[in-house]
Amino acid sequence: MKKKLIIWTLVVAALAALGYAGWRYQKAHAAPEIAWKASPIEKRKISAKVAASGTLQATVTVQIGAQVSGRIQKLNADFNTTVKKGQLLAKLDPQLFQAAVEQANANYLSAKASVAKAEAQQKDAELVLARTKMLSEQALASAADLQTADTNVAVAKAATDVAKASRAQSSASLHQAQVNMSYTEIYSPIDGTVISRAVDVGQTVASSLQAPVLFTIAEDLHKMQVHTSVAEGDVGRLQPGMDATFTVDAFQGQTFKGKVGQIRNAAQTLQNVVTYDAVIDVENVDLKLRPGMTATVTIVFAEKEDVVAIANAALRFRPPPEVASAIAPDPAASAAGSAVAPAGSTGRRNRPPGEKAGSRESSKHTVYVLRGGNPEAVSIVTGLSDGTVTEVIRGLNAGDQVVLDVTISGKPAGSGTPGAAPRMGRMF
Repeated sequence: MKKKLIIWTLVVAALAALGYAGWRYQKAHAAPEIAWKASPIEKRKISAKVAASGTLQATVTVQIGAQVSGRIQKLNADFNTTVKKGQLLAKLDPQLFQAAVEQANANYLSAKASVAKAEAQQKDAELVLARTKMLSEQALASAADLQTADTNVAVAKAATDVAKASRAQSSASLHQAQVNMSYTEIYSPIDGTVISRAVDVGQTVASSLQAPVLFTIAEDLHKMQVHTSVAEGDVGRLQPGMDATFTVDAFQGQTFKGKVGQIRNAAQTLQNVVTYDAVIDVENVDLKLRPGMTATVTIVFAEKEDVVAIANAALRFRPPPEVASAIAPDPAASAAGSAVAPAGSTGRRNRPPGEKAGSRESSKHTVYVLRGGNPEAVSIVTGLSDGTVTEVIRGLNAGDQVVLDVTISGKPAGSGTPGAAPRMGRMF
């Protein structure tokens, strides 16, 4: 009895081992389940945009400097002060300049006196010459006396000219001293708002090769500009007058509007990246925006309403080799002698567009559409793109299910079990 029990136990164990081995074999050689991730084609509005970052600036900004050196004696403007054209902003200590004016004036008066003396001497020499001529005619003066008198007149005239030149030079020095004196008072050249003050009372400013900046004045903060750096690949899409929107960190969730006012031709190169300055004109009615704020700008250069749109992920999808045999070829492509691009193909025809928003040019691509639960390669012509979805000009209709991704036996594509015939599965 005990012997029979042992035999039956061994038989059951052997059968269990055989069953487990068969189950493992069947599992190892079973066709993997393929699950296609698809999305329906929809009609929607597509806006092609260019994104850039920039800095807010006043339309006109003037830096006020000192043309002469000196110590700040008085300041009549501070940060955020509203000033008028011709208003006194600051005054330098004028004592040294006043002394220079007085010295130049004294030199000028001395030069004037020298001119008067030279003119008197010239007049005296001319009278002597006239008397000598008269005596010479009466044979009462020699020829040498006449020559000497004539020479004295010429010398007196030259001395008068020298005195007059010295007077003119002294006058110019006096004028220069007076101008330097006037520069000790610094006035506003425009109406505006002081946005920066760089000096304090008692501070000495030195004007040498470059005038030191005392104030920075913005003419009108109700009208501002955003200077953006646009990549050279996008600058060709922009035109003056296009609508633009932007946000600033200071006002989260609030969008401001503007228009492209100018696209400057001067290129800026930083680390081999070429950009251009696109100037956005902004109305700052409520004075919320301030100079120096960083703005994230979006410029809409093309829009289309109610167009058939496909997700860009569908344009990028390429079937892995494990499921390539399950893909139905594109009838149109087969008729034209073109095969479906293999996985990883980088051919121009099947290359998906880049993520950069707004390719205007029409281009051909191959996508995969679920029809009857099975994917089929379809050639399409695309148009406008906003970086997320792309317009389909020809090849698909609204409601078509385009493949975005595939999983094999619950694993991402590319890591499935090779060598087994795929078993078509569910769509989700």
